[in-house]
Amino acid sequence: MILYGKQDISNADIDAVVDVLQSDFLTQGPKVPAFEKAISDYCGASFAVAVNSATSALHIACLALNVGANDWVWTSPITFVASANCALYCGANIDFVDVEPTSGNMCPKALAAKLAWAAENACLPKVIIPVHLCGHSCDMKAISALAKQYDVKVIEDASHGIGGSFDGNKLGCCQYSDITVFSFHPVKIITSAEGGVATTNDSQLAQSMAMLRSHGITKTPQQMLRPNEGDWYYEQHQLGFNYRMTELQAALGLSQMTRLDEFISRRNQLAQHYATQLSGLAVNIVEPLSNSVSARHLQMIRLQTPSKRKAIFAALRNAEIQVHVHYFPVHLQPYYLNLGFAVGDYPQAERFYEQILTLPLHTQLTEQQVELVSLALAEHIV
Repeated sequence: MILYGKQDISNADIDAVVDVLQSDFLTQGPKVPAFEKAISDYCGASFAVAVNSATSALHIACLALNVGANDWVWTSPITFVASANCALYCGANIDFVDVEPTSGNMCPKALAAKLAWAAENACLPKVIIPVHLCGHSCDMKAISALAKQYDVKVIEDASHGIGGSFDGNKLGCCQYSDITVFSFHPVKIITSAEGGVATTNDSQLAQSMAMLRSHGITKTPQQMLRPNEGDWYYEQHQLGFNYRMTELQAALGLSQMTRLDEFISRRNQLAQHYATQLSGLAVNIVEPLSNSVSARHLQMIRLQTPSKRKAIFAALRNAEIQVHVHYFPVHLQPYYLNLGFAVGDYPQAERFYEQILTLPLHTQLTEQQVELVSLALAEHIV
């Protein structure tokens, strides 16, 4: 089977995890802060807060921005459900912004129109969560300008995007957002088995997220009501969660960071080989913005004959090629239909979903396998 995604684990990664297993700390030790520093240094952000998943990072990012009951959060309908669920965890309302038809990313024109309508109707969102689908950056400059115009906060869901850049700066630098979230699930660019990180340049947001990931507890004297109680003492200041990342996860992530640029380079090489091999076929490759470098988490194409997708999908799976579809529109999930969303609410997203197919892409994929995938696609697309 040619897998659509796969982790790339080296002997150095294994040694890093074994070292932790033989150390004094399996959790709450030195590796998590070291991993956080590696992330913040790489991205050019002031702070990074590591947690046990990107879903957790999205949740505490919303909470740190004071998202709560009666607030609105907007995100993209073409994403994994966690990008929307995080608002509901906070008791807020969720809505969506339609996508740009060729990239599947949040459309700035649709956002501008929706914000203007919301301003007139006194229902502006507190937070917007653009999603960097495939690792291709949204037009964050345009989205940020609109958010500032309407005094709306921005969380970048860069779960697909670590190692990518936009407008000359790494995703995660938070030039155009308040917080950026990364995922380290095994099929992502780098992995910590499970895990996530939120980056920010705001010390108060970083402090709040760090507290929220660990039961709302602090041991920092400057934050305490009773700072002189003793070294054993801690205080709970918020209703937090056990979202901590373990030392094992952080050690793996820290080791993987040393190969991040290598991974990005390899993924882009393979994407370029796909572009060559797919040239002339009845497909459109979903490509990043010209002023960006994609992390290339997914190799996504749009079929020019969408009615054939199910047959093409089945044929390639039967040929031991693990094609996939990312994603079914969130607003059409049964849970969201029960919230009042309906078919036709976001027509560009629904049309985009009907066209897309994800081809295998990971660092251990070979050029020969890219050619096999392309040939199989060519055979069944006619």
